[in-house]
Amino acid sequence: MTPPARTAEQRKQDVLDRLENDVDAWVTTADPASGTPYMVPLSFFWEGATLLIATPGGTPTGRNLRSSGKVRLGVGRTRDVVLIEGTAEPVPDEEISEDLGVAFAAKTGFDPRAQTISYTYFRVRPDRLQAWREVNELAGRDLMRDGAWLV
Repeated sequence: MTPPARTAEQRKQDVLDRLENDVDAWVTTADPASGTPYMVPLSFFWEGATLLIATPGGTPTGRNLRSSGKVRLGVGRTRDVVLIEGTAEPVPDEEISEDLGVAFAAKTGFDPRAQTISYTYFRVRPDRLQAWREVNELAGRDLMRDGAWLV
C-alpha cells in the first residue's frame, strides 16, 4: 500500500534530516570531452547549505569535478530518494580547518587527510533538489530550483 503523500514542508524536513544523518551518496559526473558518465559512492558532510565530499584528485570523479563542476548526487533508497543537481568547487587545503576535517571524519568514519594518496575536497552547492517516495509525490518533487528552496 502506498503511504499518503507528504506535504512539501514535511518533505523538506525529511530531506534536511537525511542530509544531516545519512553518510553516503551516489555521485555522478561526466567526462566533459566524451560525455561518458561516471558514478561512484562517496561519503558526504552536510554543512547546512552545501555538501562536502572528498575523492582522490586523479580519479575520473576528481578530474570531472575540476573540469566542469557539474555533479548529481543521489541520497537514500529508491523509494525515498533525494536527488541533487549541483555545482562543485575544489576546496583549497587551507580552507579545510582542523574542526571541519574532524567533523567530516567523525560523520563519515573516513579521514581523507590521513590517507597516503592525496584527496581533494569539493564543496557542492545544490542548484536543484528533488525528493519523493512514491508516484503520488512525483508532481511536487522539486523542492529547490536555482539554489533556492521552494518551500
